[in-house]
Amino acid sequence: MGEMTGDADRRLGRRALLVGGAVAAVGTAALARGELTRLWWRLPGVERARVTGAVDFRGAHWAAASPANYRHADRPDDYAIDRVVVHVTQGSLDSAVNAFQDPGHQAAAHYIVGRDGRITQLVRELDVAFHAGNRAYNERSVGVEHEGFVDRASSFTDAMYAASARLTAGICRRHGIGVDREHIIGHVEVPGTDHTDPGPFWDWDRYIRLVRGASHTAA
Repeated sequence: MGEMTGDADRRLGRRALLVGGAVAAVGTAALARGELTRLWWRLPGVERARVTGAVDFRGAHWAAASPANYRHADRPDDYAIDRVVVHVTQGSLDSAVNAFQDPGHQAAAHYIVGRDGRITQLVRELDVAFHAGNRAYNERSVGVEHEGFVDRASSFTDAMYAASARLTAGICRRHGIGVDREHIIGHVEVPGTDHTDPGPFWDWDRYIRLVRGASHTAA
């Protein structure tokens, strides 16, 4: 009996080892498939499937930027998103849309917020928009333009602040971004940039307070 029990134990040990190895192999294969799923569309001639006109913020109007002004990505799988960059268009909303749809402009933001609170999305959040003037910051951030001029306090209306705060709260919630001035920054704060937006009339205290309020309301 003792020998049989010992032999049974050894068979059980070998069986457990084989089963454990099979499970590990399956797990490794699953991880490999997951990695391939994220990377297959990057191969030459392959493009990840997109839904035409899909937006990341409910209620946004879609107006696609020129493909020359952003690059396809699979964020946050390939690049973690941990910043929102606040911009000012230095012009009207329509002129900004026209610029971002011009392939020669070589820049675009993900969103534009109008003086009336209208939100236009031009680049999906999963893609890298050329908005910050710094490749690393482009890859890690979502760019939000605001209609107006940095030297005109009248550009920044109540409707704009409220709509932009809801938009940024949603971005932060989707990507786990902290609602604070370390993670919500102005274009002027991007390393290496020569831009000054959003400028001296942008009320940061009010804006962060509104974003936090919108975050709590959504929660």
